Amino acid sequence: MSTTARGDAQDFAPLTLEEAAWFRQVFTRLSDNIETIVLGKPHVVRLALTALVSEGHLLLEDFPGTGKTSLARSIAQTFEGTSNRIQFTPDLLPGDVTGMSMYDQKNGIFEFHTGPVFANVLLADEINRASPKTQSALLEVMEESRVTVDGVTHSVPQPFMVIATQNPIEQAGTYRLPEAQLDRFMLKTSLGYPDSVSTRKILEGARVSSHHRTLPAVLSSADTLSMIETAKRVETDPAILDYVSRIVDATRDASEVRLGSSVRGALALVRASMTWAASEGRTFVLPDDVKALAEPVLAHRLVLDPEAEFDGVTATSVVGRILLDVVPPSERLAV
Repeated sequence: MSTTARGDAQDFAPLTLEEAAWFRQVFTRLSDNIETIVLGKPHVVRLALTALVSEGHLLLEDFPGTGKTSLARSIAQTFEGTSNRIQFTPDLLPGDVTGMSMYDQKNGIFEFHTGPVFANVLLADEINRASPKTQSALLEVMEESRVTVDGVTHSVPQPFMVIATQNPIEQAGTYRLPEAQLDRFMLKTSLGYPDSVSTRKILEGARVSSHHRTLPAVLSSADTLSMIETAKRVETDPAILDYVSRIVDATRDASEVRLGSSVRGALALVRASMTWAASEGRTFVLPDDVKALAEPVLAHRLVLDPEAEFDGVTATSVVGRILLDVVPPSERLAV
């Protein structure tokens, strides 16, 4: 594999096999730890951890009672982080999310009181129930890990991750997330209901609420930041970057699509693929890494043509067809 193509000209030390093995071991320990609470969902847990280590955010479109809050709390606990939950409602104000400045009469000054966004993992429950103005309060912090109130910037704890949920069934009184908001989420997936075996295990532990269970920390916040920096050193061959570029271009050219993936989507696919490769103990990205993540990274960024939606076309099916049409580097070079 050739040296990673980077947007800057800075030198970097490529990931070693020993470091990749360490990354895989720790990633597996984190995943196994979370799965003691979130039963029967190893793929979703792995996607959530990929978003965290890739400095991204996760959107869960799911029914109530599928374990979304447990997933957020478990992720935070497993690396000694903090977590907060916001129940989004139509009357929620931006200050209820970010915090606000309040006047201290005793000292005669305004003091900033932090909102729930100041946590390592923020669960934004039913995010589409809040007004667009309140939803937009998350735009800056999701992009830059900071909030600006009254002209003063405040940084949130690191690492930082937003896990937002929305109910796919009950849409009355909701506000559809705008494209700019959806584009801030690196991955979108669904927990879904557990299988019968996992359901029985959940029922066996019915005497103790999952909210009262505390996971032992596998990693410190500082070590989690080290994992984030380690994943950035995974090599991406120019052929891989060209593959991602052709996939993204195909989303824009598809006849069923009115708006294709943004450049932010392409960057998210590359970064997530780097973390995915490291979690497999590899120092470089393969086309299979890109294929595994293309649907959860790109599908929610596509805006379909209304006629195509009426005919039953979904963004997931469009991405699936594109992956069949766009030839991966190894196959293309073999032709």
